[in-house]
Amino acid sequence: MPPQPRHVHPTAPLAPRALLPGDPGRALLLAQELTDEPRMFNHNRGLWGYTGTAPDGDPLTIMSHGMGGPSAAIVLEELCDLGLEVAIRIGSCGALDERLRLGDLVASTSVIAADGTSRALGAGADLLPDAALLERLVEAADHAGPTVSTDLFYDPVAERVDAWRTAGALAVEMEAATVLAVAARRGIRAACLLTVSDAGPGGGERISVQALEVASRRLGTVALAALSA
Repeated sequence: MPPQPRHVHPTAPLAPRALLPGDPGRALLLAQELTDEPRMFNHNRGLWGYTGTAPDGDPLTIMSHGMGGPSAAIVLEELCDLGLEVAIRIGSCGALDERLRLGDLVASTSVIAADGTSRALGAGADLLPDAALLERLVEAADHAGPTVSTDLFYDPVAERVDAWRTAGALAVEMEAATVLAVAARRGIRAACLLTVSDAGPGGGERISVQALEVASRRLGTVALAALSA
């Protein structure tokens, strides 16, 4: 018998495929936008999740994983215990490359592991997404390239940010490395698609609430298309 989840308390079936936003509000928004008759999959610890029927006729779970690698690792491990097979993290990021504009979509071709959780899981310097998922995301995204995962939203060390830029990272966020590390450990397919919410890492211009909602809808639509292909 597989381990019983301790933090995710399913109140509806889990679909074999899932979109994984960090924000519970984005999970609710996209469940209403992308699925018919969504049922709440989890509400424990404020990590809202929903399962409904996607436009392609197959079930889809949209499950929030919270902020930071430790929370994302717990959620994804327990989803794997419940039978998850493929997932795309859909999150927000801070721009490191001046070509990125607020609301742009970025497909992570690789993730630089600058966080503690993915390293604790045995990740090397870089993690790679599933090739087939990545190919579909790259076709629809505005930008594609390396991104970096870190533990700090407000990072006081400018030299770290400079090093990420030198390494070619387009954007920075907090959970993609963990998602890919857990996926590799558990043998599921995973990738990452991000929308630019901040003009810089932990600072600079911030996307408006209305523009973020528009970007989030596009984020979910593109990611679902990659899962459906």
